[in-house]
Amino acid sequence: MLISRVFLIIATCAALTAAAVADPTPTIVTPDSANWQPGTGAFKGVQIATVVGDPSASGGYYAYLIKMPDGVRVAPHFHGMTENVTVLSGTLLVGLGDSMNTATMKALGPGSVVSVPANLHHYAMSKGETVIEVSGIGPDTLTPVGR
Repeated sequence: MLISRVFLIIATCAALTAAAVADPTPTIVTPDSANWQPGTGAFKGVQIATVVGDPSASGGYYAYLIKMPDGVRVAPHFHGMTENVTVLSGTLLVGLGDSMNTATMKALGPGSVVSVPANLHHYAMSKGETVIEVSGIGPDTLTPVGR
């Protein structure tokens, strides 16, 4: 009797452990299936779609897409965390500093990745319709320079 109870406990623990480590269903987002929402604040005039996680949550991984029409400017700002940006299409122009200088901005094309350290003042602009992915460990913050 004791042996069968021990076996039952071991089998139950094994089943629970297997369920806990089972592979989750992947998240698949295509440009057509993304839940695009209008941007606000510093991202007025763009569309944003969260891919995974909650950018406002503390300590969790997040990723979202930003679709920018040609010529959108993101004024100088900084983040309280490292911001990772991948250019998916179009061209993202990026620069460093407290004021936007389009003459010194670096053009990043599809496949380019930039990882911006926390508190580094930077700015951006789209050239042609541009789609980027922004990711990091939350919370995702944006503080305009000079405020």
